[in-house]
Amino acid sequence: MTPIAHKLKPDSLITLAGTVGVGKSTLTKTLAETLGFKAAFEKVDGNPYLEDYYHDFKKWSFHLQMYFLAERFKQQKQMHEEGLGYVQDRSIYEDVGIFAKLQYDQGNMTSRDFNTYHSLFEAMVMNPYFPKPDVLIYINGSFESIMDRIHSRGRQMEIDTPPEFWKDLYNRYQQWIENFQECPVLHLDIDNYDCNDLDSMREIIRAVEALQASPSSKHVIYR
Repeated sequence: MTPIAHKLKPDSLITLAGTVGVGKSTLTKTLAETLGFKAAFEKVDGNPYLEDYYHDFKKWSFHLQMYFLAERFKQQKQMHEEGLGYVQDRSIYEDVGIFAKLQYDQGNMTSRDFNTYHSLFEAMVMNPYFPKPDVLIYINGSFESIMDRIHSRGRQMEIDTPPEFWKDLYNRYQQWIENFQECPVLHLDIDNYDCNDLDSMREIIRAVEALQASPSSKHVIYR
């Protein structure tokens, strides 16, 4: 993708959020290339709990979520200390607001463990010293469009997952973003932009610029 001239701060942090299958990784890579920023992806390799978790959800869900929280916190701290522009695939806020809460609601995490996790999250993240994103890009779309993408990319584990799970996750994201107040939010509809189209990427960048220039504007819709 051709680089696009922009007015964003050289140490900007643009974070992407959205449910599984909306294209966060693709947009992270393309947006980083067009901005001349670095891309930060979720660490999956080397996770010491992932395999155990899939064999016993109740036993290992708390350990898994603690691991993800620690790794994403370290990633956030590293990006801030480097002082470079970053586009980040998935926010730390989704860990507690979506995934840990999902584990708790499904009975895979006790109230004691969830409260401990939540207290640690607040101590680490919900304070004035934690480096917040300049803009959060929330990628959304109709449930039908997202399911089409999940099936078209052909990951068997996702295809075999019951539709009820995806619907629950989808609804949780809708509720979560309505209450998100940590930084300005740009809403993108997956059917109304194209990562391979330069004009489409330019529009997204201009919208991000506008939000960074006016941080008090909490939500701007680009559909």
